Amino acid sequence: MHTNSGLLLVVSGPSGVGKGTICGRLLQELSDVQFSVSATTRAPRKGEHDGTDYFFVSLTEFKRMQATGELLEWAEVFGNYYGTPRQAVQRALDEGKDILLEIDIQGALQVKAAFPECVLVFVWPPTYQELERRIRQRGTETPESLACRLKKSRLEMAQVVNYDYVVVNQPGQVEAAVSEVRAILVAEKARVARQMPWLQATLKEV
Repeated sequence: MHTNSGLLLVVSGPSGVGKGTICGRLLQELSDVQFSVSATTRAPRKGEHDGTDYFFVSLTEFKRMQATGELLEWAEVFGNYYGTPRQAVQRALDEGKDILLEIDIQGALQVKAAFPECVLVFVWPPTYQELERRIRQRGTETPESLACRLKKSRLEMAQVVNYDYVVVNQPGQVEAAVSEVRAILVAEKARVARQMPWLQATLKEV
């Protein structure tokens, strides 16, 4: 494609829906797509690395980033804060790089307000019962936190009407979901509105 600026693809969905797995596969398959690393105040989980999975920061540092406008979006999720560093995203887009952003629904809508041209993809569970099963299977929730997470998931799923696309992540069919998101990316990059600068320049030569 001949677009000069990159495309910002935002992927989100309720906890346990498998959006992290989908994004991970996308990054493996698409070497020209760059992952935007979020900042968070929560502690690292097993296997997570600072600067790769998240920027793990103190609450004080996070509040400073908020106050100075360094965050494109931010959200509080179950007592922890998450946010997207603004400068890194803008710089990459200006350089013509496509950015993949995996964030909370609340944050995704903030990004849409700041970057109307971004593309929002909602990862949807095959059934709510399947989503609940996946969350329980993790074994990391107390009964109280599980109830809170499930309630939040129901509220989040109602926000799908504010998204551009929905992709259903069926059990055992991650590759199918990845293919759908990849197709969305290809189609969006081919939109006339995104190609207009190059198209207009070509028309002048006709």
